[in-house]
Amino acid sequence: MEQASLLQRYRSDRRKLLEFLLSSGLVTELRTPSGSTTSLSGIDFDALSADYVLDCLVSGGVVDVSEASQNYSHELAYPLMINSQLGNSYYLLSDPESAGSPPQRAPPPIDVNQTRKTSKDMDPLNLKNPATAGDNYDLKHGVTTVTHSKPVKHVKLPPLGLPNLKTGLSDDDLRESAYEILLASLLSSGIEIYLLEDRKKEKSAKFLLGLKNKRDKTHAQPQSLDRYSQFIRTIRIQMQISEVMDACIRQRMMAARRSWGKSDIPQISLGLLNSIFKSDFLHEKSYVKWKSRQAGIVEELLCYPANLVASDHETIKSSLAKIRNSNEWDMIMSPSERVQLLSNIKQVALKLSSLPGKLGIPSETYYWTTGYHLNMRLYERLLFSLFDVLDEGQLIEEADEILMLIKLTWSTLGITQKIHNAVFGWVLFQQFVETDEAMLLEHAILELQKVVSVEHDDEKERLYIDSLLCTRQCGVREEKPSLVQAIIFSISTWCDIKLQDYHLHFSQQPSNLKRLMTLVSAVGILSSANDGDTKLTRFDLKSEDAAKKVKSYVERSIEAVYRRVASTIDLEAKVERKHPLNLLANELRLIVEREINVFYPVLSHWCPESGMIVAKLLHQIYGERLETFLNGVSCLSEDAKSVLPAARLLDHNLTQLYRTAGGDNNEDLHHYPIGEVAKPIILDWVIAQHSRVLEWTGRAFDLEVWEPLSLQQKQAASVVEVFRIIEETVDQLFGLNLPMDITHLQALLSIIFHTLDTYLVKMLSHLVEKNHLYPSAPPLTRCKDAAIPIMKKKLLESTLLDDNVISKLNNLTVSKLCIRLNTLKYIQKQIDIVEDGIKKSWALVRQSDDRISVAEKESHELACEEEIDELFATTFNIIRDTSSSAISKFCYFLGPRVVFWDLRDAFISSLYRCNVEGARLDGVIPHFDSVLERICGLIDDSLRDLVIISICRASMEGFVWVLLDGGPSRAFSDSDIVLMEDDLATLKEFFIADGEGLPRSLVEQEAKFSEQILGLYSVQTETIIQMLMTASEQISLGLESRDPMNLINVHTLMRVLCHKKDSEASRFLKTQYQLPMSSEYEDTPSKDSTFGSPYMSDLLKRSTSFRWNNKSHSGGFKSFKKRFQEATSEIRNAGW
Repeated sequence: MEQASLLQRYRSDRRKLLEFLLSSGLVTELRTPSGSTTSLSGIDFDALSADYVLDCLVSGGVVDVSEASQNYSHELAYPLMINSQLGNSYYLLSDPESAGSPPQRAPPPIDVNQTRKTSKDMDPLNLKNPATAGDNYDLKHGVTTVTHSKPVKHVKLPPLGLPNLKTGLSDDDLRESAYEILLASLLSSGIEIYLLEDRKKEKSAKFLLGLKNKRDKTHAQPQSLDRYSQFIRTIRIQMQISEVMDACIRQRMMAARRSWGKSDIPQISLGLLNSIFKSDFLHEKSYVKWKSRQAGIVEELLCYPANLVASDHETIKSSLAKIRNSNEWDMIMSPSERVQLLSNIKQVALKLSSLPGKLGIPSETYYWTTGYHLNMRLYERLLFSLFDVLDEGQLIEEADEILMLIKLTWSTLGITQKIHNAVFGWVLFQQFVETDEAMLLEHAILELQKVVSVEHDDEKERLYIDSLLCTRQCGVREEKPSLVQAIIFSISTWCDIKLQDYHLHFSQQPSNLKRLMTLVSAVGILSSANDGDTKLTRFDLKSEDAAKKVKSYVERSIEAVYRRVASTIDLEAKVERKHPLNLLANELRLIVEREINVFYPVLSHWCPESGMIVAKLLHQIYGERLETFLNGVSCLSEDAKSVLPAARLLDHNLTQLYRTAGGDNNEDLHHYPIGEVAKPIILDWVIAQHSRVLEWTGRAFDLEVWEPLSLQQKQAASVVEVFRIIEETVDQLFGLNLPMDITHLQALLSIIFHTLDTYLVKMLSHLVEKNHLYPSAPPLTRCKDAAIPIMKKKLLESTLLDDNVISKLNNLTVSKLCIRLNTLKYIQKQIDIVEDGIKKSWALVRQSDDRISVAEKESHELACEEEIDELFATTFNIIRDTSSSAISKFCYFLGPRVVFWDLRDAFISSLYRCNVEGARLDGVIPHFDSVLERICGLIDDSLRDLVIISICRASMEGFVWVLLDGGPSRAFSDSDIVLMEDDLATLKEFFIADGEGLPRSLVEQEAKFSEQILGLYSVQTETIIQMLMTASEQISLGLESRDPMNLINVHTLMRVLCHKKDSEASRFLKTQYQLPMSSEYEDTPSKDSTFGSPYMSDLLKRSTSFRWNNKSHSGGFKSFKKRFQEATSEIRNAGW
């Protein structure tokens, strides 16, 4: 109602603007049919073309009212266009926001030769061109169906077959006459039809009288009249009656209301002809049209009755001819002659209307049966006024109240309750067909259910309805159903056509299928009887006929939708560059999904096996095309990758639909042989990938420079590339969406195992033995309080490293070692992710293999579960163990690398050199701190403790090396031992770091051997000599202790004596072994050297707790003195 008011406001503004333009002085001449004029009182501004008026003002100021009206009528057929060069912009008739969403249906085709249609050219009672609701079937989307280059043909609603109107009355004629009949019926019922303006004048005139009687009278009746006026105004707007014409009709009817009484249609038309004249119209054309319409109504009802005598018929024909002749009626005949002519027609009308009704129904008139073909059309026009002119899919808010007013025309138009329900249901259904608005279909179902639910009709009403015959063509035969039967037949026929292709017509609004089936269940569906007659079959849920009918719908709809898909699939395949069978399978799969989720739940109430029918049909149709393709598959080509998974998914969905519809497991569909074709070619593909992946892995490793990938990702770039290759291979394999077995899993895991194993082996091959890091051990010497200056010093001998070893050591810097460790840790983390991902993908593959029944699948899974678990454990646990072992090796290497290689000059060569007090550990600690800070910035947090433990262990080894093999430049007195103990404590506290570093217990364990060595230096020289003699005796007797905690061995005790700044120790070594003095050597060992002494070999074989190995010299000593005297020359120059 608000939108209608807004439209009226626009029209009022338009009238005011035109009136302003015509009265502004810009018009030099205003021409009317009666000549030039200056008065604007008789001009209908609503019927003038605004564009024409503006053009006239610009061109010279001469305005022809008749031509302006003609242009306005011509413009109504087209939207208002903007005079732009493109010519493709136009103004909407209404506000887009207030009008709602645009129509979803396609516009009807335009007939270029279209002429004004009459009732003879149109389908009776089908006054609006029916169109489907734009069912675009685009299977590429979940809620739509296949798109086509050609628009979907609209399913027209079959006509009712009412007798044709012989006078050529148009839709507009019927609409305007229906409005006049409604006003006359309201007036006959005692409802005043004043205009609101007239009502206000009447109220103003009676204002004083109203004040006088205010206390005694209520205002209920005036309020009711105002409400009726509002309803009538709404009806006028809905039926598109002009205000001027409406005012004229109401005024004439109200002026002669006493003479109207209970009027029939001819008397209404005659009364209007008698009271409305040419002078009441602004344009002669409008008057002629109105007069011709009234004459047509009278002729339709009075000229063709079978019981009309010839003289009366001639009177009517001649009188109507004079009325239609404008010259004779308006110019020649006098007013009294016109009255007499109308009186003659009225006498014939009264004679007919006085005839009793045929069936004796209360209020029945003669025209109920003789003019029903006109009456039903008029009543239909009234019912169409209930739909919003701005949104044809919606009923107006006042629909219920207006419908009560429309029912006042029942006695005039011969409408009963059952006829009303049938015609109203027919009107609602027409509007549903036009707009596809589900609400209208629901209302139509309710009305039609009322029609068919009446168990016992009144006999007279039944006979009356049966007398309202229509005509419908059934093949070559012509049938004569009643009006109600014709409505049901037309609706049922339309539903039958729609259901034969329900995939097309109910894809955009699938809920309408359920509503339509409800409607069909109520009214029935047309079927042919044995004698050839057409009958309605009721759709009972347990009816065999209904099941057969639904089965035929399913078969025809599936065939139709397949034809649509197949007709465009080759072209789409060329455009999208995909195999046609892939696109076809995807399209059919969407059809099946909609069948499962939307259509089958509805159709299964009438035909439970409808789902199985769809599954079998589509399975057979696609299988015929797929078989040829499968015969030509020999490798995993792009076409195979595209078609096989799509066919497998379609097969799965078809099986799901079949089982959902109740298909027995023993009668499952014959599955497409996808597995038999796919498994061998998949295995060939995996085997081919093996060599490629290994090649890519080797290339990535060879290009690695062992720099961190980023500040956050501290691993090497090559390992990321390797796992990317692995993940791509896994994704490609499982992304095929094809059936696989354990053989394919074994092949995949073999690729992963060999790829990572190759990477780890290559990484370990770059590692060198730790002994290459240690400096050459100097020869054994003896210390003396004062060196002999005249002796010539000897150079220390050293062993040079191989070039290959040196090259490897140069590439094993601390930073690169940290990156390698991070890479190994990354492998450990990623291997878990890869394993979990493969297990999940494998589980999905097994679940999707619907060729195995549930029972068989369970037994198969139990049989393979242990084998699969063992396969995963074997593959990934070996990689985990190898990576863990590699981490240990690199950690064990990194500590000695830092201490014996990077800090050799700062720590090994400088600590306690020449004297203890001047070369303390305090000068070395900053170097350790700098190295550890750099390492902590590079290493992964989870590896930090392992690396620091390795450095701590190596630092303790270096400290022991200084104590036992420091060379000629190191000699320790008893007073030095206290300082050295303090240094060892400082070294331990450095790694403990006030509780923030390594655990104290762990550091103490690593430093235990160093403390024991220091303890030997505190022992008296005589005691050490005695211990050395005892140890040598045990060796000669084969009683050497195998306890790793035993420090009483020959090697350790001799080196303690060699570095002990004591004259007694010096004399003993000179006497027993003739060892040279330390002052005879220039202690400048080379960095690029290795160990050669038995002591260092023994050191390298120690356990991780730094305990010495008890392995002695081969052969042992037979006696302490003899053995050492014979080996004096060897011992002097022996290296470590």
